Amino acid sequence: MTETTSYDLNLTPAAIAKISALIASEASEDKLRLRIEVKPGGCQGMNYELFFDETLDSEDLTFPFGDFETVVDSGSMGMLNGATIDYEDSITKQGLVIENPNATSTCACGDSFC
Repeated sequence: MTETTSYDLNLTPAAIAKISALIASEASEDKLRLRIEVKPGGCQGMNYELFFDETLDSEDLTFPFGDFETVVDSGSMGMLNGATIDYEDSITKQGLVIENPNATSTCACGDSFC
């Protein structure tokens, strides 16, 4: 019997618009995807890494949003399941912000969690 696991990753309309604009501004002939990885590091133990990537591995999970895909490797997905990514542009902060229900604590800057 095969067990199917469902994963959930959410991007707000503001995040989708910003990522779409950034991808459109890149001079790439290949299809760019937003890749999100969770790696050891930071003051809380784990760091988010977000970058544009042309590759797609067989173990990657893809999430279509508008005119692009977000890609998460299977090892990182367990730590990102149910997360919401927003784009914030205020006087104190500009960039993508991850609200992760799996994080038990985060550092003050929000880039590191455990």
